[in-house]
Amino acid sequence: MDDIKRMAAEKAVEMVRDGMKVGLGTGSTAYFAIEGIGRLVKEGYRLLAVPTSLASERQARELGIPLATLEETGTLDITIDGADEVNGDLDLIKGLGGALLREKIVAYSTRMQVIVVDDSKLVRELGTKVPLPVEVVRFSHGRTSMYMEDLGCRTELRGGDNPFVTDNGNFIYHLHFERGIRDPYELQSRLKQIPGVVETGLFLKMAEKVVVASLDGVRVMEKG
Repeated sequence: MDDIKRMAAEKAVEMVRDGMKVGLGTGSTAYFAIEGIGRLVKEGYRLLAVPTSLASERQARELGIPLATLEETGTLDITIDGADEVNGDLDLIKGLGGALLREKIVAYSTRMQVIVVDDSKLVRELGTKVPLPVEVVRFSHGRTSMYMEDLGCRTELRGGDNPFVTDNGNFIYHLHFERGIRDPYELQSRLKQIPGVVETGLFLKMAEKVVVASLDGVRVMEKG
């Protein structure tokens, strides 16, 4: 599986040009993309990168990739990141790596969001293979969970009795939908209306390209 993920990542890294401002994703496939970007820097590419998590920041520093903040870079030229699910419209579920808030902030500030996945992440309907991660503030998070369950899902606090804490100091709930998410746009809107919800793992109309690797090779899906 790592070989397939590496294939997708290396295809995406081919889209990086000298002088670009680059967003660095988080997760197992994005890890290989950061490795590839590190090689470009060693080859002499003048890149400036914004990481989406502390883990990606540590990896980038070890590889000698120059880092900056979004305030310093302005709009990024390209971000390479992974996803947990991708549908035919290139809408995504992201966030099982625990970095959805920073990932979405960086994606929003990017001209070309490139997603790298293996073909197991492709679905007809979001929420059929994985739960939807939602980042919430810790204050009264149990009450926030109750309001989310009113939307027709089962909620699960990531980490249970030892909750996972994001880089931003928040908790993450996984939302399980028995029959998938039929209208991700409506769900996104309703979740964002709940006090205590910081951000959701629904990345809608944000991906420009999705690089899909499988045993048969690599293909690129592009926004219609």
